[in-house]
Amino acid sequence: MRFFNPAIGFLAAILAFAPAGGQAQTQRVIPESKAQVQLSFAPVVRQTAGSVVNVYAKRNDRRQNAAIEDYFRRFFGDNAPGVPRGRSQSSLGSGVIVDPSGLVITNNHVIENMNEVKVALADRREFEAEILLRDPRTDIAVLKLKDATNLQAIELGDSEALQVGDLVLAIGNPFGVGQTVTQGIVSALARTQVGISDYQFFIQTDAAINPGNSGGALIDMSGRVVGINTAIYSRSGGSIGIGFAVPSSMVRVVLNSARGGAKNVVRPWLGARLQPVDGDIANGLGLERPTGVLVTAIYDKGPAAEAGLKRGDAILMVDGQPVDNPDSFGYRFTLKGTQGQTPITVLRGGKQTTVQVKLVPPPENPPRESVRGRNRTPFAGATLVNMSPAVADELQIDIADDGVVIADIDERSLAGSVGFEKGDQIVAINGERLASTKDAERVINRNSGYWEVTVSRGGRVFTTVFGR
Repeated sequence: MRFFNPAIGFLAAILAFAPAGGQAQTQRVIPESKAQVQLSFAPVVRQTAGSVVNVYAKRNDRRQNAAIEDYFRRFFGDNAPGVPRGRSQSSLGSGVIVDPSGLVITNNHVIENMNEVKVALADRREFEAEILLRDPRTDIAVLKLKDATNLQAIELGDSEALQVGDLVLAIGNPFGVGQTVTQGIVSALARTQVGISDYQFFIQTDAAINPGNSGGALIDMSGRVVGINTAIYSRSGGSIGIGFAVPSSMVRVVLNSARGGAKNVVRPWLGARLQPVDGDIANGLGLERPTGVLVTAIYDKGPAAEAGLKRGDAILMVDGQPVDNPDSFGYRFTLKGTQGQTPITVLRGGKQTTVQVKLVPPPENPPRESVRGRNRTPFAGATLVNMSPAVADELQIDIADDGVVIADIDERSLAGSVGFEKGDQIVAINGERLASTKDAERVINRNSGYWEVTVSRGGRVFTTVFGR
């Protein structure tokens, strides 16, 4: 039997076996038309390549770091560590025009921390781009080209219809050499243990993806985008045939949020803590194999509680789609949006049951009441907010009944320099527990230079001291 390259087309002879001298013979059939001989991906490429662009992002940091230097000088004297000034960073990636008005999809990591973005089209035109929305949790960002006309947009396809073995094309700008097309198949679906983003649910392909392809298009044979190329697995930095793309179904969620004017993607909130089902848990639940996710805690005012979910339930499906771990649950649940309700199938007491869970965004109760850290304090450059389900979901931290959390931080600020991180819960300052940002503001404002700060980070609580 002969194997044929799908790029040439399946022109191989039809295999027929007939007895002849006790041995099977292969009968080959001559191609019946010129078209069969010249099968090619060129028509799909012509249809789509004009929609794939190069994204050039840059950060010019001209900020003066006098506040940081002054703070360190107060405690270290003239030997205070210096802070580089005028630093410049840049990145190069790919993107896809998905709307004739100039909307472009790319990876968030291509433009992360950048403040200047330009996009170069396949016809060599260049445009400045505005960043409409960044979503680090999916590693997707949406750009808007300024004053751009006559754009070739490409349609988002249905990644849910993909099957392992389907032919796909990857289009992007690897290594900055110019637009390049590679061909392969869908190697796997629903890859979750990749470590790229919070919502890990990727299409795996053997189409060559290299540095610079990030943000480019994964195209099906109908000329539609079924994924945004995001990462590769490689020991050398080059492609070894294991690439990953964000499914178009998730890309559509981010794109629709940007079209609606949102600055952040609003996701449905379950109001429960989940963990994977391992072999021991599966045996205890009576499952034939490890599958689903285990409910380990319920927020008493959330949709899960209202639907009747209980601690110890194993969630097996979301609207009929099986889930194997918290990542796949998060993906399936997010696709349902924030309106109406969705059926969730759970295993409880050895029996399956289905409950209807409301699709609502996490509530911002209490309100954030943001407080910006003052200069000459270790919180300079940090934004403190009140804990709420919305804040906990946004920062991907465990919900606390109350408290103060760092919702945003300038890495070049004093707060970033002394080690604070986004998502840190500030439990206490100088032994005084903080229940709200009003408490934080009061304690910070009256402090005279000594800071004993207790922080909760990733389930670990520690105390650090600043000042004399």
